[in-house]
Amino acid sequence: MKLFVEGRANWKGKLQSQVSEDDKVIWFHAASLGEYEQAVPVIQALKQTHPDYKIAVSFFSPSGYEIKKKDSKLDIVTYLPLDTKKNARRFLDILNPEAAFFVKYEIWPNLMDVLNNRQVKSYLISGLFRPEQLYFRPMGKFMAKALGKFDHLFVQNEESLKLLKNHGFEQASISGDTRYDRVIAQLGMDNKLSFMDDFTASGELTMVFGSTWPEDLTITLDAMNKAPAQVKLVIAPHQINAAQIQKLKKDIRKKVICYSEIENQNLQNYEVLIIDTIGLLTKIYSYANMAYVGGGMGLSGLHNILEPAAFGIPIVIGENYDKFPEAKMLRRLGGVFSVDSEKEFEGLFKKLVTDKTFREKSGQICGHFVNSEAGATQKIISSIDL
Repeated sequence: MKLFVEGRANWKGKLQSQVSEDDKVIWFHAASLGEYEQAVPVIQALKQTHPDYKIAVSFFSPSGYEIKKKDSKLDIVTYLPLDTKKNARRFLDILNPEAAFFVKYEIWPNLMDVLNNRQVKSYLISGLFRPEQLYFRPMGKFMAKALGKFDHLFVQNEESLKLLKNHGFEQASISGDTRYDRVIAQLGMDNKLSFMDDFTASGELTMVFGSTWPEDLTITLDAMNKAPAQVKLVIAPHQINAAQIQKLKKDIRKKVICYSEIENQNLQNYEVLIIDTIGLLTKIYSYANMAYVGGGMGLSGLHNILEPAAFGIPIVIGENYDKFPEAKMLRRLGGVFSVDSEKEFEGLFKKLVTDKTFREKSGQICGHFVNSEAGATQKIISSIDL
């Protein structure tokens, strides 16, 4: 909350220092880092087709802004001010974009009103809609009105499109989810990490526990402690909390080390590696034979399963995943497995470790699924008017 408030102090001056009157600007707005990742394929494509434009990215949450504020690949990075009419006018007076892209759920009525009045082209990308959302309820007419001011709504699936059409939103089409393009691109990048090379040098099976919350660890910790010696474990907590990490380290009954402690250590001697930093998880997944993705055991929301899926490995998640169509589909196909208890996780973990055919077949399902869903970025680029 402190970053949220302090980051918006003098937002006008900070934004003005990054923009000049001659700039041609394409603006992307994302709630936080996860939504930004969905925007990346479209940003990269527009950089190629419109190299004379500056790319501006605004964030609502500190989780995106604090990580990307010094990213050299972005021309302008800013917090989005609170959505008042006055702020909306001032923000757009300074930025003066020629087109605006909003990601997934980020819809702000005052901003949409000003964009619409100024005839700035506006698009929603990777939209995902459900009947219980505010846009489709009597009390949410003001949000429905804002939704109707987009020039086009690019949605992830048929269910979203049908829902929009049934409520009179005709300016919509299915593009798919740009995250698939994002994670596929990761396969072509250099995913080498020297510490992971050292940790897995003996060729053991490796399971990565990515973006875990305490409730995820509650059902997985006992199985980790019982894991056979030939299995290496990597734990990447979602929040880097020193006290929680030290508690986790004490609860693990194996030889364990934190990433912050690895200097001058022989990592082959350790069975568990705790990643007490951010920004490495995607590359770490490239070393995994299987993964547990956190968020689904609580109400915080399931984290990105597409990153490990792209590397063709089976994935375990918690029980709360109904709002995530990719998880529902991959569970039906047999690439993702949902658990709701220690006992269920322990049984599945043993099967993944001991049954090579089961493990590899499940992983192949994930990899093939990600490849089959690619192409959203091209659909969006070919349809926009810029």
